[in-house]
Amino acid sequence: SISNFLIFTGGAIFFFVPFSIFAKRLGMYCFAKWPGELNLKKRLTANIFIKTIISAFLLYAAVRIADRVSLHPYNPERFLWVFLAQSILNIFMTFMAEGFAQFGEWEKNYAEAEKLKNVYKVSQLNGLKSQVNPHFLFNSLNSLSSLIQEDEEKAEIFLDEMSKVYRYMLRTDEEQLVTLETELQFAASYMHLLKTRYGEGLRLDIAINEQDKEKLLPPLTLQVIIENAIMQNIIRKSTPLIIRINATDNGGLKIQNNIQVKAVTDTLDLEAGLDNLLKRYELMNQPISVDDSSKQYRVIELPLITRDINEVI
Repeated sequence: SISNFLIFTGGAIFFFVPFSIFAKRLGMYCFAKWPGELNLKKRLTANIFIKTIISAFLLYAAVRIADRVSLHPYNPERFLWVFLAQSILNIFMTFMAEGFAQFGEWEKNYAEAEKLKNVYKVSQLNGLKSQVNPHFLFNSLNSLSSLIQEDEEKAEIFLDEMSKVYRYMLRTDEEQLVTLETELQFAASYMHLLKTRYGEGLRLDIAINEQDKEKLLPPLTLQVIIENAIMQNIIRKSTPLIIRINATDNGGLKIQNNIQVKAVTDTLDLEAGLDNLLKRYELMNQPISVDDSSKQYRVIELPLITRDINEVI
């Protein structure tokens, strides 16, 4: 009858909603007391055993009350079948809750691992970016000292360009990417300092489309490549070192210089700066191509980035 249906439904809610809340609390307690995969058997055994005992007690109390008030007669055989079905349901729900809990822990650990991975990458980028050759400052000061004695006007221009270079280095210390246009402006100031020292023995040719100047790259990229070329090659007025910067067909950047290797007598690691740059691009999943197989030219191709640094990393 409808009346019996409503009475039993109300009784089920009264008995088993608190049981469901208790079961959830029990699962949380067991997960906290026996965490990790090694304690999986302990958690499941405790959960299933306690739930089975309590649900059996509640079920027995419910059918006995129903029998006492003449709503439904008590039948031991039927009670056992219902108890068996309820036990199977308890086991299924326990395993399902364990699965959800394990998945939640996995998601949490994965999110933390990804966050730590990104933080580690950013810290590596910052560390690598800060490794600018200290010899450059020493050479620049030497050039400035000579100019002051020879030509004060040129010395003033040199000092202005030098301040631009170091202002840029300091300003970009907190930045992961800058526009190509900004980097080219820095390269012009940087080359002015170098040409003061090397004169007509050093040339820089730039051919970049305006639309490519808005793309991004790590700061001081051009400084590292130019410095690497200068350190490895002979620079004379009769045999100038020519560095060309062009855009590639696939939207990247190509830096080319002629090879005229000089004899190196000290122990300076000539490829340290370039290796540093390769690692920075590798951390951003942006490959760099270095090709000097022709023995006449070294060609470095690198991507220009159009995305935010968080997306790159």
